[in-house]
Amino acid sequence: MNPSNGKTIQVCIADTFWTRLCGLMFRRPLPPATALLIEPCNSIHMCFMRFAIDAVYLDEQGKILKITRYLRPWLGLSACWRAQSVLEMTAGQADALGLQIGQVFQTICEQ
Repeated sequence: MNPSNGKTIQVCIADTFWTRLCGLMFRRPLPPATALLIEPCNSIHMCFMRFAIDAVYLDEQGKILKITRYLRPWLGLSACWRAQSVLEMTAGQADALGLQIGQVFQTICEQ
């Protein structure tokens, strides 16, 4: 995926019931510029998480609606009711990638 700032993010897609339910639970932190795209999804929990994350909420067109930074393991929920999907990435990556509300992601498929 490419946000409108020109940087590229490698994305794994969670689009089945099981992969959406598990998200990043029990996993190790993701490498820089890597994220998990959960779709459809408009809320996440931090149960069973091993590391802090940034959550980036997107609408149907890939526009960033909300960014929740540094969600800590085991603490709370995050939601954006208008969102169609959520990008989960290791905490600090939203800032490192220069992500901002209103930017639009372009999907680039690589086989």
